[in-house]
Amino acid sequence: MELIHFIQKFLYQKMSDSKSKLPKGAWRILVLLFIVGALNYLDRTTITTMRFSIVESIPMTDAQFGLLSSVFLWVYGLLSPFAGFLADRFSRSKVIIFSLFVWSLVTWLTGYARTYEELLATRALMGISEACYIPAALSLIVDYHRDSTRSLATGIHMTGVMVGQSLGFIGGWIAEVHSWNFVFIIFGVIGISYSVILLFFLKDAPDQDGKDDAIKMNKSDVRIWNAFKYLFAQRSFILLLVFLGIAGFVTWIVVAWLPTYYKEFFNLSQTKAGFYATAYLYPASIVGLLLGGFWTDCWSSKNKYARFLVPAIGLCIAAPCIFIGSYTTVFALTIVFFMGYGLTKMFVDSNLMPMLCLIIDSRYRATGYGILNMFATIVGGIGIYLAGALRDSQINLRVVYQFASLSLIVCVVLLWMMKRNLSAKEKNAL
Repeated sequence: MELIHFIQKFLYQKMSDSKSKLPKGAWRILVLLFIVGALNYLDRTTITTMRFSIVESIPMTDAQFGLLSSVFLWVYGLLSPFAGFLADRFSRSKVIIFSLFVWSLVTWLTGYARTYEELLATRALMGISEACYIPAALSLIVDYHRDSTRSLATGIHMTGVMVGQSLGFIGGWIAEVHSWNFVFIIFGVIGISYSVILLFFLKDAPDQDGKDDAIKMNKSDVRIWNAFKYLFAQRSFILLLVFLGIAGFVTWIVVAWLPTYYKEFFNLSQTKAGFYATAYLYPASIVGLLLGGFWTDCWSSKNKYARFLVPAIGLCIAAPCIFIGSYTTVFALTIVFFMGYGLTKMFVDSNLMPMLCLIIDSRYRATGYGILNMFATIVGGIGIYLAGALRDSQINLRVVYQFASLSLIVCVVLLWMMKRNLSAKEKNAL
C-alpha cells in the first residue's frame, strides 16, 4: 500500500508540475494516442491467435503462416524511414490520422480475403499504412512532453500498444464462435470511426520559443537525404540501430509464436493458448512500461544516463526469464517467467524515444525512429519466418527461444557502449 501511495503521489506531482511547463493539451494528446496504439496492435497481432482457424479455412504451411506476419513487418519496416520523414516534414497529427484511416480500411478488406495470395496482399498493404503511425506518434508525444515526463509519457503510450496486444486473444475466441473474417471486419469499422473523431481533437504541438524541444524550425528545410546523412554520421545512432534490431528479433519471435508454443507443448485449445499467451504476458508488459518510465524519470534527475541504464538492467533480467521459461516443463512456471520477460524487457520501450532524443537533433526524430523501426521489424520478420522454417525442419520452439534469450546479452553490451560514447562526446564538447 505504501508503494501504491508513493506512485500515486509521484504521478500527481508530475502532472501538476508539468501544467505550467508543457503545451496545453499534452495529456489529452497522450490519451488519444493511447487508444490509437491499442487499435494498431490489436489489428496487427490478432492473426497470431487465429492461426488454426485461418489455416483450416485457407490451407498453408507453418512457414507460409509465418510469412503473413513477416511480409507485414518487412513492408512496414522498409517504409518506416520515409514515413518518419513525412512526420518531420509535414504535420505529425495529420500523418497519424491518415495512417489510422488507411490501415483500418485494409483491416476491413482483410475480412473478405478468400485465398492465401489475397491474405498475403492485405498484410502487405497493412504494413504500408501502419508504417506511418509509430514514428509520428512518439515524435508528437516528445514534442509535447519535456524531460521531466518524457519516459513516463512514452511508457503510458506504449501501454496502449500492450493493451491492444493483451486483447489479441479476443480474435481467437471470436474466430472459434463465429469466423476469423468477422474479426477483421469489426475491428476495421472501429478504426475507421475513430479516425473521424481524431480529425477534431488531435493537433500538433504549439511552438515553444526558447525551448530545446520546441518545433521552431521551418519544416520545408527538412530534407530526407540530409536527415540520413546526419543520422548515420552519429556513432551512437548506429549502435542504437544494431541494439534495436537484435531486440526486435527476440520480441517478434516471442509475440508471433507464443500461442503456438503453449498449444503444442501444454496441449491447450486455441482459445486457451491465445489467452495465456496474451492475457498474462501483456499486463506484465504494461506494468513494465509504467515502472520503467517512472523509474527512469525519477533517476534521470540525478543521473543523466538513466535512460540507458534502466533498459540495461531490465534486459539482464529478461534474458534468463526467456531461457528458463522455455526450459521448464511446469506450465505455471513458464507463465511466470514469460511474465518476467514481459515486465523487464519493456524498460527498453519506455526509453527508446527518450534515448534517441539524447543522441540526435530534434529535427530528425521521426525519421530517426523510422530507421530504427525499419531495422527492428525487418530483422523481427526474418526471425518469425526463420522460426516457422525451423519448425518445418523439426526444430522445436524451445530451442529457438533459448537461442533468442542469449542474444539479449549483446543488447546490454550495446547499451553500455552508447552510454560511454555519449559521455565521451560530452567531455569532448567541454
